[in-house]
Amino acid sequence: MLNALRVPAAEKDSRWVMLVLHGLGDSLAGYRWLPEALGLPWLHYHLVNAPDHYFGGYSWYDFAGEPAPGIHRSRQKLFETLDELKKEGFPPSQTYLFGFSQGCLMTLEVGLQYPELLAGCVGISGYAHEPERLVRDMAPVARQQRFLVTHGTHDPLIPIEPVRGQMRFLLAAGAHIMWREFAKDHTIAGEEELEVIRTFVTACRSA
Repeated sequence: MLNALRVPAAEKDSRWVMLVLHGLGDSLAGYRWLPEALGLPWLHYHLVNAPDHYFGGYSWYDFAGEPAPGIHRSRQKLFETLDELKKEGFPPSQTYLFGFSQGCLMTLEVGLQYPELLAGCVGISGYAHEPERLVRDMAPVARQQRFLVTHGTHDPLIPIEPVRGQMRFLLAAGAHIMWREFAKDHTIAGEEELEVIRTFVTACRSA
């Protein structure tokens, strides 16, 4: 199982939870700020570390070599995490995915291939691995899954133009993606972007 930290909701009886996936070299500690920043009292948070050690942090896959084996392994571990959350009383329909950079890629992987519909998926400053494969392997519920995908127009690590093309491809294949661009680097654009995320998450709860 993935090393994890649960941050409970202020509304203790709530069954809504967000599974948070960090980026390359980061850890779950890098997102302990998120619950307070989003300020959603009904939402629990399940922060996890990726499986592989990477220079003091963790990695979801080997970006410098062949990424596919790590991506497939991490996807399976996240499937298992969602299954465990379900057993704990957090149904997939009330479970969000949130991922930054490598975590965004994993959010797209899991969101399009997990066999049950999730509450919503938020992917920030990442990209899709082999979009054609993702479309080919979409779960039956994938075209109903709601995504918010954001990216920075000044991102020096993951240039935006190829990601734009990937999102257009996924949209054409029937994926339900809200695409937002921000004048930012490889980061989260402060309260401006947090408000977009907050609005999306809240709207998914009401849908």
